[in-house]
Amino acid sequence: MHTDLLDLCRQMRQDILEMIHAAGSGHPGGSLSCVEILATLYFDVMRVDPTKPDDPNRDRFLLSKGHAAPALYCALAHKGFFDRSLLPTLRSLGSPLQGHPHMSSLPGLDCSSGSLGQGLSIANGLALAAKKQGRNYRTYCLMGDGEVQEGQVWEAAMTAAQFGLDNVCAIVDNNGVQLDGTTAEIMNVEPLGDKFRAFGWHVVGVDGHDIKALQLAFQLAATTKGRPTAIIAQTVKGKGVSFMENLCAWHGKSPNQEELAAALAEIK
Repeated sequence: MHTDLLDLCRQMRQDILEMIHAAGSGHPGGSLSCVEILATLYFDVMRVDPTKPDDPNRDRFLLSKGHAAPALYCALAHKGFFDRSLLPTLRSLGSPLQGHPHMSSLPGLDCSSGSLGQGLSIANGLALAAKKQGRNYRTYCLMGDGEVQEGQVWEAAMTAAQFGLDNVCAIVDNNGVQLDGTTAEIMNVEPLGDKFRAFGWHVVGVDGHDIKALQLAFQLAATTKGRPTAIIAQTVKGKGVSFMENLCAWHGKSPNQEELAAALAEIK
């Protein structure tokens, strides 16, 4: 399984870059940084069935950092929610694969996103509904570290702890870089782990590119009772492509033909 997931991550990175290049726009940096997180969730952790995308007992996933949609689309396509031939239509007129996820246009999506800071609130609502209805599904919410500068995130963090939503797992893609600089320069969010702990959360720190470590972190989250879990995943913006890594210039920029060829050569 571990080897299979590593191969999947390489393929997802290739797909992401080819999709964004074909579209002529998109967000490679933050899509590449969360590949291992999504691969681990969809292919090892979450209970989801592409033949039953509306199963009321399925686990839920919310991409709060909606600009990383290419990574989510790749995970959904490889899982079998739709045909991979759709991937090159990213951001094309009439394509269900828009720049940010739109749940009514594509199977497997549990929310539309794009306006940052909202995903954890939605995750709380779904998790609270599960408890009220006696269902045992879990809700996973992936946020960016720049996104947690939003005040609504911390209102949602208080809410999840207040209601003991142990079926909520927040994952922070902590790559240290946002649209126009580092998070430390723009609005320092550290120490993230201590902040979530102060809000009443169980916190797990992890290398967000280490699949085995991620698997263990998600296991710890699932067995923690009485409070929500935040997984602080240390990642690299633009992971896997040396000339994109840790550079804010690649937050929202499409590679040209030469850059694409160089990036694919590195990944392969």
